[in-house]
Amino acid sequence: MVKQINLYFIIETVIVGVFGGTLFLLFNLPLAWMLGPLSAVMLWKLITKRKLHWPIGFRNGGQMILGFSMGLSFTTESARQILEQFPSMMITTILMVGFGLIMAKFISKVTKMKGASAVMGTTPGGLSQMVILSEEITDAEPTIVTFMQTVRMLTVIFLVPFLTIHALSTSHTDSFVEDSVSQMNTSGYIQLLIFLVIVFFFTKLAVRFKCPTPWIIGPLISTALLTVFGFNVPPVPDFLTILAQLCLGIYLGLGMKTNMLGNWRSLLPVTVLSSLLIVGFALLLAYGLHSLYSISMSTAFLCIAPGGLPEMGVTAHTVNADVSMVAAFQLFRVFFILFIIPLFLRKFFGRNTIEKKSVTVS
Repeated sequence: MVKQINLYFIIETVIVGVFGGTLFLLFNLPLAWMLGPLSAVMLWKLITKRKLHWPIGFRNGGQMILGFSMGLSFTTESARQILEQFPSMMITTILMVGFGLIMAKFISKVTKMKGASAVMGTTPGGLSQMVILSEEITDAEPTIVTFMQTVRMLTVIFLVPFLTIHALSTSHTDSFVEDSVSQMNTSGYIQLLIFLVIVFFFTKLAVRFKCPTPWIIGPLISTALLTVFGFNVPPVPDFLTILAQLCLGIYLGLGMKTNMLGNWRSLLPVTVLSSLLIVGFALLLAYGLHSLYSISMSTAFLCIAPGGLPEMGVTAHTVNADVSMVAAFQLFRVFFILFIIPLFLRKFFGRNTIEKKSVTVS
């Protein structure tokens, strides 16, 4: 009976997500099959108060397909370029985190919230990682951190693709989809299935060894290695790309907490303002990167933009930016925030000796 109820919820979730994607597609909005389902599911949940369900396996499968697709862009030449860009990765990441600290100081003064919550709410890292870390840090409030990171994520997810596609890119969008489909035949699908099985094996190893975001990093790195070592890995057909974006968009929409904070009205304006300023600062750094190196403005912006690897990677694919460069910069920031930022936070704010706070993130 429970499984039947869950199935009904899944079907309802799919219908809402497909409706949102179709609507975004009709209005020619960016990343229609990710942002459309995200918006539709979030609004449907907010308005109807209905309980929707989305298995974690669907999200994992979508991330694996997207990671596989991103890994195809890596070549020996791109690996060389990434090594040359390592100092830029370090400098831009430190500058972005530093600007986030300035925004945290501003928010802390305006709202009178504790510094730990403000810092963790503005750090350009993943929502789930910051929420989990907030449970370990003295004086940090997971509810406030979750709200601020959610607003930041929504601002970046919607604003960065719009700016990249309509203001920074001169390429025709979605051309990579048409090319991949035209080249696919029956033997190509069989070959693709074989490589997906191989990549799935390496992804499970990434999960086993507890890599950060393993369902996208695992397939990305393994596919990149296969490509660099000369294997003829087939492209991902358009229907799988759409399905992957749909799965990820629905998951992100369900993860947005719309009623988590009582005083959200007073916190929302300063959080949105700080998010906009962080995106603006990323645009400024991107212009510097674009001026110093032979990198397009759209690639530079997506490298530095404080979004997630899946979202920025999909946008890079859409505008024909250098996906391998974008993935490298975004991966570097993920590892920097996961391993360096916690040390800084624990040193300056202290660590809870007793785990007495908890939070659930969908």
